[in-house]
Amino acid sequence: MTVRSILFRNARLFDGEAMYENAHVLVEGDRIKEVSDREIKSAGAETLDLSGRTLMPGLIDAHFHAYATDLDLAKADQTVRSLHALEAHALLEASLQRGFTTVRDAAGADYGLAKATEKGLIKGPRIFYAGRAITQTGGHGDTRAAGVEPCACGQMQGMSWVADGPDEVRKAVREELRKGADQIKIFVSGGISSPTDPVWMPQFSDEEIRVAVAEAATRRTYVMAHAYTAESIARAVKCGVRSIEHGNLIDRAAAEVVKAHDAFVVPTLATYDALYKYGAATGAPDFLKKKLEDVRTAGLEALVLLQEVGVSMGFGTDLLGALHAHQSEEFLLRARVMQPLDILRSATSINAKLLNRERELGCVKPGALADLIVVDGDPLEDLSVLMGQGARIPAIFKGGEALKKEAW
Repeated sequence: MTVRSILFRNARLFDGEAMYENAHVLVEGDRIKEVSDREIKSAGAETLDLSGRTLMPGLIDAHFHAYATDLDLAKADQTVRSLHALEAHALLEASLQRGFTTVRDAAGADYGLAKATEKGLIKGPRIFYAGRAITQTGGHGDTRAAGVEPCACGQMQGMSWVADGPDEVRKAVREELRKGADQIKIFVSGGISSPTDPVWMPQFSDEEIRVAVAEAATRRTYVMAHAYTAESIARAVKCGVRSIEHGNLIDRAAAEVVKAHDAFVVPTLATYDALYKYGAATGAPDFLKKKLEDVRTAGLEALVLLQEVGVSMGFGTDLLGALHAHQSEEFLLRARVMQPLDILRSATSINAKLLNRERELGCVKPGALADLIVVDGDPLEDLSVLMGQGARIPAIFKGGEALKKEAW
């Protein structure tokens, strides 16, 4: 069988770390074969001249929710599963069209969505899924309102497990790992999309967190933790958590703890900005709108502090329902306090390291998977070329397969 080859010529190349002019890249099958500053010859390869365009790794969103199909997560959880999967299908395909060839799903996505995407039934990003996230009773993942009695159907909800005590946490983690979870998600502070927990509330005991970390380690993977406050961030990282989600209310002492433990923080500015601007018009529940102000304005301050301390920052968006359309706005929001090069690294090479796939994803180097996008213009000069729904991204390749290729 003939192996498909693609030769990209005369590209402005962002390789996940730096930008180069007049680069040439050869793809054979699903992998990058060669990268050079000189002409590459390859008989039979499809040749694409990228003069004036940028070739770069496919983008990675490290905090995505394919099953967050409604701003009211309780309503999303109650959606008939077949309909829910089709709604998630649409969100994934739209994300790919924006240039995101990989997402780390932070609660909800499962084996079925990942396998359907792998088989090509969904023309969407690669999915690294956490399965159902794990929450304590009344924690951020518990979507039951204050007036709702516990149901008789057990402790498993749509996007989360409710687990209390080390033994229940251990069982929940083991179950998600059995079902193929790539990483485990827990909640260690309150949040804005849950009805009963204040943002400042600490959640799970140290022992419960350590159990989750230990069980994840048995499968050579890690725990990601939703955490807003400095106290919850430092405590989680000291207990072995590798990835802190959001982190808006972090302080310098907590940032130093994250740095000392080689952990990551994944800020998610796009979701707060979109909720503030469009939440009321798109069905955000009242409690969410009230809690939003507790964290919204602190996001940029957290980015500045994390940069000063030298914490590894991933790139995530955490959007809900119709607000997924604002995924690419994360780039411009970060640009208020960050340099474009650092933002691009967050969405490529740093996120690949977070996923433990740094030699396969987030880079344009020999041996890496050929997850590539072509961009009209130079994102280092103008990040808006990555904005919107992919209008300035004429070509998207995943594993060497063209999932979008417009004429130019």
